[in-house]
Amino acid sequence: MRTMTRRLVPLLGAGLLTMTAAAGAAATGDPDLDQEIDADQPVATDQAVLSDGHVDIGPRYVDGAWTLLVHDDHAAPPTWRTVPATVFQVGDAALTPVPDNPDYAFLPAEPGTEVHVVPQAQRPDVIWVGWNTQDPTVMDSVDRGATLTLRGVQGPGDVVMFLQSGTLGEPEVLWDSREPYPQDVWVEVNTHTHANWVFAEPGVYLVEVEVSADLVSGAAEADTQVLRFSVGDATSTDEAFATEYAAAPEATDAPAPDATGSPAAAEDPVNDGEAPPLLAGVAGAAVLLVAVAVVAALRGRSAKRRARADGAP
Repeated sequence: MRTMTRRLVPLLGAGLLTMTAAAGAAATGDPDLDQEIDADQPVATDQAVLSDGHVDIGPRYVDGAWTLLVHDDHAAPPTWRTVPATVFQVGDAALTPVPDNPDYAFLPAEPGTEVHVVPQAQRPDVIWVGWNTQDPTVMDSVDRGATLTLRGVQGPGDVVMFLQSGTLGEPEVLWDSREPYPQDVWVEVNTHTHANWVFAEPGVYLVEVEVSADLVSGAAEADTQVLRFSVGDATSTDEAFATEYAAAPEATDAPAPDATGSPAAAEDPVNDGEAPPLLAGVAGAAVLLVAVAVVAALRGRSAKRRARADGAP
């Protein structure tokens, strides 16, 4: 069984926003994030609403299958939970005003506006959501680390997740629902990290996340799950369980449709103002065919028959 020391950090910007803490223990050596996970911790499949205390998402092998689970450290004993049966309840105790500071201009709300924040540092009465790659079987199997991929967000507002190292470090945006999907975050093996999750509006949010990794055996693993957040005291956790997720479209390099609905023609940076090479080749071939036809006509009827017999135009 492992223990973990928790602490609160000073508020950023004269008490405006609790969004600072150390990053991952593996990256900074912060003892507050040191933890060990036992291999024999149980896996629960019953529905659970988690509204307080420390939880992580992370991969574990369940009956031999690589699976993204929720590690509930608030339970006694610590328990892994299946993602579809878990709701993270972010109550109004998480409401925090956005700082009037240009470093936070990326946040999806104006300065002074209150938003719900799952903080990087633990706060009383607020769920504390992080991630880890510390299951013993995972650590023995994974080559170097894993990738956490944001594949989509469904909800009434924007969601941003960012890290901040210490009280003076600049924010590092990891996921942003306003940007194209997928969005990857690399996680070293044996890492335990917490970040700031910012929800612009109250309501139900479904967050599609994939965890993937290359193994030391040369094989690869991946699993995708939809995290469920019930944001705001007035939001129903039953609704969060019942809401169905519609997968978000991924980014594409295909040209955008024009006014007729057809893909727009891509510009040719090399042949600016000239006929594209393919069209020039077609035009040249047409001229050649006309010349051959004229010569054939001049040679007379019999020559034309022979040309046709040989397959010429």
